[in-house]
Amino acid sequence: MKIIPARNVLALALGVTLLLAPAVAAPAGASGPTLPVQAAQAMDNIYDGDSDAAIDVARELEKSQPEDPLGYLLEGEALWWKTYCAACEIKWGMLDAWKRGKRPEDEGYLALADKAIYLARARIARSDTAQMHLYAGIAWALKTRLYGLRDEHRAAARAAVSARTQFLRCLQLDPQMADATAGLGLYNYYVDTLSPVIKLLRFFMGIPGGNKEEGLRQMQTGMEQGVLLAVDTRFYLAKNLRTYDQKYEQALSVAEPLVARYPHNPVFFLLLGNLDAELGRSAKASEYFDAALNLSIPDAACAARVRYLANSFLVSLH
Repeated sequence: MKIIPARNVLALALGVTLLLAPAVAAPAGASGPTLPVQAAQAMDNIYDGDSDAAIDVARELEKSQPEDPLGYLLEGEALWWKTYCAACEIKWGMLDAWKRGKRPEDEGYLALADKAIYLARARIARSDTAQMHLYAGIAWALKTRLYGLRDEHRAAARAAVSARTQFLRCLQLDPQMADATAGLGLYNYYVDTLSPVIKLLRFFMGIPGGNKEEGLRQMQTGMEQGVLLAVDTRFYLAKNLRTYDQKYEQALSVAEPLVARYPHNPVFFLLLGNLDAELGRSAKASEYFDAALNLSIPDAACAARVRYLANSFLVSLH
């Protein structure tokens, strides 16, 4: 069993990362926000590995609907995906964006999240809707994950609790909002996965507790029924099953649809290769790493990082 240092677990646990996924029709019994066509286009670009194209679409949405938080959330999400790819490392045999310091571009990212929070609050003041609380929760989660990546535990904790509060209010107004359920699931899983020492610190910091099994059920709901967070939840569920539970076969079955739907996103190929490597399937893992190397990746920093990571994995296999 791999042991992850406590401070890294805390950064991950409090950095509840809620990436946006493409718009799909919610199944019967679930509800979700109604999105403009541009939003679906931007999210498809993000998840298929072209964040720059997504940023262009998001900014057009901001211009056409300046009082709607969605455009700012999408631009922030696109920036995060660039950040995530460039920050990925291999530690304890696992691929993830574990930690990095502050960067000048972080301020623009945080400003987008703050703008989305401000706009959501303004809309809530006029009409208290589940959709605006969902958007506010996602905006707080944008902040949470960057603070977690930068190892800023207190800031990450405060932002994570604020996100949780917004998701809870969203579900009070609309109990069928699967995206809010997904957000709570990520929180519940991560917080309950903390080591006993960090759980004690959580108590003194006033961070609400979680429940891992409930979190898994909530993530399953989000993965199957979410409108905004379905793909994100699938990605993080697969990583959680790998990182914390060592359930590599189950993680692989959860992650495989990501590559099938988004065949140009290198991170998805690297994740699948990582899982096959853990299962001792060197030939299959090599196929995924070679596929990542052969992708045309628009972002230069991400492309360079993918080449380094894929080659590092291939060397470890052979």
